[in-house]
Amino acid sequence: MAKAADIGSKRLISLAPDAWLNWVTGLTGVTAREMLSSDFQWLNRESDVLQKAFHPDLGEFLTLTEVQLRPDPRIPKRIRAYAALAEERYDLPVYPVVVNILPPSRRVDPNINSYSYEILGLQIRQDYRVINLWEIDAEVVLQQRLVTLLPFVPILRGGGQESMLQQAVVLLREQESLRELEPLLAFFAGFVIETQLIQQIMRWDMTVLRESPWYNQFLEEGLQQGLQQGLQQGLQQGLQQGLQQGQLELVIRLLNKRLGSISWTLQAKVRDLPLEKLQDLGEAVLDFHAITDLENWLNNFGS
Repeated sequence: MAKAADIGSKRLISLAPDAWLNWVTGLTGVTAREMLSSDFQWLNRESDVLQKAFHPDLGEFLTLTEVQLRPDPRIPKRIRAYAALAEERYDLPVYPVVVNILPPSRRVDPNINSYSYEILGLQIRQDYRVINLWEIDAEVVLQQRLVTLLPFVPILRGGGQESMLQQAVVLLREQESLRELEPLLAFFAGFVIETQLIQQIMRWDMTVLRESPWYNQFLEEGLQQGLQQGLQQGLQQGLQQGLQQGQLELVIRLLNKRLGSISWTLQAKVRDLPLEKLQDLGEAVLDFHAITDLENWLNNFGS
């Protein structure tokens, strides 16, 4: 079953497919012909968005777009596999693109743009374009009305300002079909702008973010990292420790994003929480406005 966040990637691109294709290819005059299936017999990653495109000078070709929350060291091999399968199925050249939303949370080079190796004198290589959203100028996105990128404005370069959020909200509300993207805009605004200010600008209940597939994916990311650590240890105890460590690092990152750098004393209290309470704290983070909110939450837990 496909994850909701992956389906959201397809939905984002389908809102303005021509504008998206012109942006990711760097060309003008590219038009979208149709969305194609990226399900193959041996591989199935719903986050890959496969489009048939047309350009007067190039004719028909395919664009394969992978939108991921953070850079993944496994993506080069996956892009190679999917590009080859797409080319074989549809008999068209493929232009692969990887879009990274947030900077890496571990030592992963976000700018790796090829997969290659050599065996017995034979060279295998697959290139692809990498777009890091934190390097994209928010002002340009607003000026050019790149609707697919509007939900990401707060995390773009120079986008973490009240005025930028206000402009993005106005543009989203100009078209009825784009209003469904407001929760996603609010979610990413929560990384750089206080919740109370987001509520004032957008005028709706921020608790809806807890139901956002992107929020759930972000929480799940920490759990998956912990799961991998536990599996590598090969013991059930290691699995539980891995799960808690992944959740712990995720919650601390969220707290630092929301409240600024929290003290080592508070970090120590957070690290002492059991796994189920860490999950509760992860859900409560979006309601915090100041360090005192975290202190009160921890005091209530201890009482």
